[in-house]
Amino acid sequence: MALTQTAETRCSKPILVAVNKPFDDEGGLQALRSHPLFAALSGQDLQYILQQSRRLHLGHHQLLYRQDMPAHQFFFVISGCLRLYRLDSSGIDRTLDSIASGDCFAEVMIYADPPRYACYAEALKASEVLVIPVKAYQDLLEINPRYAQAALRHYAKRAVSRFHDLEIMTVQNARDRLIRYLIDLLPNGTEEGGEVELPLPKCLVASRLAMQPETFSRILADLKSSGLVRVNRSRLFISDPQRLVDISQ
Repeated sequence: MALTQTAETRCSKPILVAVNKPFDDEGGLQALRSHPLFAALSGQDLQYILQQSRRLHLGHHQLLYRQDMPAHQFFFVISGCLRLYRLDSSGIDRTLDSIASGDCFAEVMIYADPPRYACYAEALKASEVLVIPVKAYQDLLEINPRYAQAALRHYAKRAVSRFHDLEIMTVQNARDRLIRYLIDLLPNGTEEGGEVELPLPKCLVASRLAMQPETFSRILADLKSSGLVRVNRSRLFISDPQRLVDISQ
């Protein structure tokens, strides 16, 4: 999908820069400890990061930051879901990614020079994020090379994932792009079928895959009528993922 809106219209959405209560949720804290950027940190250093950070509540469709805004924080999603998107020079809105609970984003700002956000971040529903000062994390990297190595391994893994995304987007056939996207949602890829949930509304998945919503709906209807997928709103059941792949080759 391509939503045509001017940059001024988008920027009129509230951009939240204030923070509120400290991060003290045990479940969210455990998820943070499991993330590659924080798993290597000692208890004392993790506590230091938490003391410097704050928990921020985002309402539905509120912006966390905007494209080209100076970047002094990166973020961990405690709950909810956010969308990353860019506006091009003509005001076309293009979805880049969705960010779910347990994910970090904008962490590339740790090494960016100059640090500026490359896109917009918008809450798709009520969400909470941990706002982490880049400087606080940089201080830890400077005194502990082991932390820097863990961060670089995380970046390397994300780079491989982004190359895979790029591979999908270079496929000219819209149906094949959608099939590859659906297969990636399955935990075991083509090895085992199952039910998946679209991480974004269908219109935004269409934008993510550089197609019009009508094209997305038509392809999904064709896959459904062929018995390759079953659709229940945002949930899809794929019984034979290998068969799905075979028709795209």
